[in-house]
Amino acid sequence: MRAIGLMSGTSLDGVDVALLETDGETVAAFGPAGYRAYSMQKRTLLRQAIADAAGMTDRNARPGCLSEAEDLITRAHAEAVEAFLRDNAIDATSIDAVGFHGQTVLHRPQQRLTVQIGDGAALSKRLGISVVYDFRAADVAAGGQGAPLVPVYHRVLASALNVPHPIAVLNIGGVSNVTVIDGWPEPFACDVGPGNALLDDFMSERTGHSRDPAGVNAAQGRADEAAVARVLAHPFFAAKPPKSLDRNEFREWVSEQARLKAMSVQDGAATLTAITAASVAAIVAHLPRPPQSWIVCGGGAHNVTMMRFLAERVAPARVVTADTVGWNADSMEAQAFAYLAARHLRGLPLTFPSTTGVDAPMMGGVLVRP
Repeated sequence: MRAIGLMSGTSLDGVDVALLETDGETVAAFGPAGYRAYSMQKRTLLRQAIADAAGMTDRNARPGCLSEAEDLITRAHAEAVEAFLRDNAIDATSIDAVGFHGQTVLHRPQQRLTVQIGDGAALSKRLGISVVYDFRAADVAAGGQGAPLVPVYHRVLASALNVPHPIAVLNIGGVSNVTVIDGWPEPFACDVGPGNALLDDFMSERTGHSRDPAGVNAAQGRADEAAVARVLAHPFFAAKPPKSLDRNEFREWVSEQARLKAMSVQDGAATLTAITAASVAAIVAHLPRPPQSWIVCGGGAHNVTMMRFLAERVAPARVVTADTVGWNADSMEAQAFAYLAARHLRGLPLTFPSTTGVDAPMMGGVLVRP
């Protein structure tokens, strides 16, 4: 079947779109990929929506600006798909399903609560295509972490690689998550710590720019290793998987422990980049064997300083970007949601005890038709 996947991640930068031909078990062909950036005004609204969601106890409530943000997310994704279809001369009737992740505004699995805004029914009606959405809720309701969701897709990609095992597929988005493949029946996975979110927020506050392109500022600064150690004293890093994170989980802790206000832009960027790399390395202690191959995707794959810091902390393992092994580092999460939509249509599980801690392999997502 042909499925389109959509992803708007915790970095709040825009919508990734990707086409996949798959039966939900293997990948027959990789189609084109696209991207539609959010304006600064839209990013500001989404940040406010996350703030307004902080006190939610009912996942169907829409306090503050959440209704406005949900409408924005739905329209932005519809426009992204329409442009993608037009730009690639794809007939909408040839698409079997759209996998629509929506925008996470709150993730508290310990309270059995996860909220991704985005109106799947409205998106389906506008596009005239079946939509699978709300992928995390069933797993969380059953006692799982609801994240990460992409390991089952990482597994099928890694099966075609001839690289030393164990293989760790690391996604550095707003939050970092890892999938480890080492001959087990199911992939092993969890969130490992803050990804780009804290660095992006720091750069936005200090410079007005939402990121540190290629890690230029971090490369010019000095990481405060004492601050890194204080941050990694947080109980999350000592906890065994499964575990997952909300985007803002470490905001106050890092602010207190890293003492960023006293740092220059360059030193602050270097310290936050080091925190991300160190949090990834910390997961190795919880694995049966240290990975020999690390394959990095997501926005962090473009941060040269991040890649260098990571390589230093997981040495002697080899660290490469997803593009290096022939994958598309930027569109992998969007591809994953196309794959998950196909699995939903086939009645195949999306999450497993080894990925989210749920008691048994589980289906997920809600299907709506136009």
